[in-house]
Amino acid sequence: MSGTTATPSVLPSGLDLGSLHVATPVVLAPMAGITNAAYRRLCAEQGAGLYVCEMITSRGLVERDETTQKMLVFDELETVRSVQLYGTDPVYVGKATEILCAEYGVAHIDLNFGCPVPKVTRKGGGGALPWKRGLLAEILEEAVGAATPYGVPVTMKTRKGLDDDHLTYLDAGRIAQEAGCAAIALHGRTVIQAYSGAADWDAIARLVDHVDIPVLGNGDIWEAADAVRMVEQTGAAGVVVGRGCLGRPWLFRDLAAAFAAPSSVEPVETRTLPNLGEVRDVMRRHAELLCQHMGEERGCKEFRKHVSWYLKGFAAGGTLRRSLALVDTLASLEVLLAELDPDEPFPVLELGTPRGRQGSPRARVALPDGWLDDTDGSGLHLHEEASETTGG
Repeated sequence: MSGTTATPSVLPSGLDLGSLHVATPVVLAPMAGITNAAYRRLCAEQGAGLYVCEMITSRGLVERDETTQKMLVFDELETVRSVQLYGTDPVYVGKATEILCAEYGVAHIDLNFGCPVPKVTRKGGGGALPWKRGLLAEILEEAVGAATPYGVPVTMKTRKGLDDDHLTYLDAGRIAQEAGCAAIALHGRTVIQAYSGAADWDAIARLVDHVDIPVLGNGDIWEAADAVRMVEQTGAAGVVVGRGCLGRPWLFRDLAAAFAAPSSVEPVETRTLPNLGEVRDVMRRHAELLCQHMGEERGCKEFRKHVSWYLKGFAAGGTLRRSLALVDTLASLEVLLAELDPDEPFPVLELGTPRGRQGSPRARVALPDGWLDDTDGSGLHLHEEASETTGG
């Protein structure tokens, strides 16, 4: 069953990132421990878009770190390989970019300058780095320079700034454009907000007016209608979807339908309301893909974290939920899934509500000593771990 929303008068029919054309202007945000090859395949089966591998570190890739290399796994049907790269050293980022292009055949590279996690920002990485405009420019120029011979577009993702008194997104957009980036994605929150509060879509609109390259909007897209509204309100060229698809990979089906709608006053079906039987089928498919890529033991363990998201709002009992969250084989999963009531309707009260991490604003942003003393940072050498997990 589906609901309907009015079709907007104008929507982008696709997204062009350099020579790469994306049929639907929707990007799956890289999420640590979530957007592995199995989940990207699952989402891609629902609708067209660009599906980004969970973030890897440039130093880890250059030094052939085993954990990093294990994360760089692609599904056999993943013809457009997209990777998000984290780095604070221009040389490492440049070398890692070349490796991704030459050895892994990627079609798109995104650079993470939006992570709010304290262990990252206190080293000057993630959402803290754009404060150093000179260093940001050096990193972007190295990445674009390394990717250009391969025809691979480079984009960046950032936040509004450290806090409301230390905004960086307009300068970051200008620097990205000057460095040759194909697009910039803006999460409409500051680092200090993390995932709390509401995303500032007005900031996305200001960035659209400020630069000539495509701007992708990120933040508070829980339904396809939210994506449509964001694009209409901001003029963004597309959207980046993260937490909204947790336990709901079919959101990409809704997004594809919304952006494929003709420009008319006729309504278009853009909201999937699967019953519990249909959700159960998606859960089974997800677990099978995880086991196919990781082996049954690890695949089942990875699946456990998704159970609460899939069953959010449904009446499945606590005992069954706990058992599903401890599943260790596909056979035991099949037995447990059979206990779900296939006819239970989708809990409509969950539509449009936040999913995943939220929390409260941070008391302060963890930064290196003296970080705010200047806004340049050219030639600055920051410590970068070989293996790191973050999100933006």
